[in-house]
Amino acid sequence: MRRTALALAGALLLASQASANDTMSTLGAGGLIFVETDDVRMVGEDLYVSPDLVRVKYEFRNDTNHDSDALVAFPMPDITGDGDFMVAIPTEDPDNIFGFETLVNGEPVGATLHQYAFATNIDYTQYLTDLGVPLTPYGEATQTAINALDDATKKELLHRGLVIPMEYDAGQGMQTDYVPVWTLRSTYSWQAHFPAGKTVSVEHSYRPSVGGTVGVTFLAPPYEDYDPATEYKKKYCTDDSFINAVKKTLPNPDEPYGAPFTESWLSYIWSTGANWGGPIGTFHLTIDKGRPENLVSFCWDGEVKKTGPTTFEMEAKDWYPPYGRELEVLILNKQDQEPAAG
Repeated sequence: MRRTALALAGALLLASQASANDTMSTLGAGGLIFVETDDVRMVGEDLYVSPDLVRVKYEFRNDTNHDSDALVAFPMPDITGDGDFMVAIPTEDPDNIFGFETLVNGEPVGATLHQYAFATNIDYTQYLTDLGVPLTPYGEATQTAINALDDATKKELLHRGLVIPMEYDAGQGMQTDYVPVWTLRSTYSWQAHFPAGKTVSVEHSYRPSVGGTVGVTFLAPPYEDYDPATEYKKKYCTDDSFINAVKKTLPNPDEPYGAPFTESWLSYIWSTGANWGGPIGTFHLTIDKGRPENLVSFCWDGEVKKTGPTTFEMEAKDWYPPYGRELEVLILNKQDQEPAAG
């Protein structure tokens, strides 16, 4: 029997746009990778991506004559606190913000959560725990716990780079709150068993972090060394037909922000799955845009089939994730038109 290690990849992607006041950033999570093993190969991967759910099912085959035990880990995206925290958090559960679930051969797996708090590359997990401060660098519970500390402890938190002061006037003169700015690193782990000569099904699902803006931004002309059209074409492969479809909805062609849509952004980190032994035998991808009236754009090297009112499907054999490019999905959510005043 051999032991090896696998990891589920997660990475922090901040989707930056022009107007911070109406922009919500997104956290991109990903899929399984092998750290070091030649024992198990991936026969197939079936990935489903929508604004409400990411679900990926893998078929692994152990072609050797010995069993293989594997430590499996799912590193969640790093989350860093900020004075103007604008990151889309999928759930309110601090122990499972993505609603992460895993099945092995159809049976639930009990994963262990490991969480650590870092500032200036120093581990302050135990320090914050001893103070009774939650490790999540956001949310009312963390803010309340910090500001309930005595002044000397708050100054020590500031000295260690764990918080920043925020001054404001709530009608009773200037006062100061301390806001968390440390980085939370979280990983789920469990043990997996791959019997010799057998195929094992591993499925995991989670709620994605969906960023976006309250309007359409990529029709605007370049400004301050930033060209929205070029950026979106590179990231989401917005072609002429997509651009023209959006322009047709403008009430006034001279007002590029007037399209009746809001933007949603989804990220899936698939490049980290490129280091196991060999390609993915069969890779199948489904992207669901949510509602029939929505528009969607993404990059894919190959045929894209529209298979339903909201779904698009792709398939590839002996597939490697594209080098230097993650799966980035742009969804334009059609807004219901308000009736004219009578």
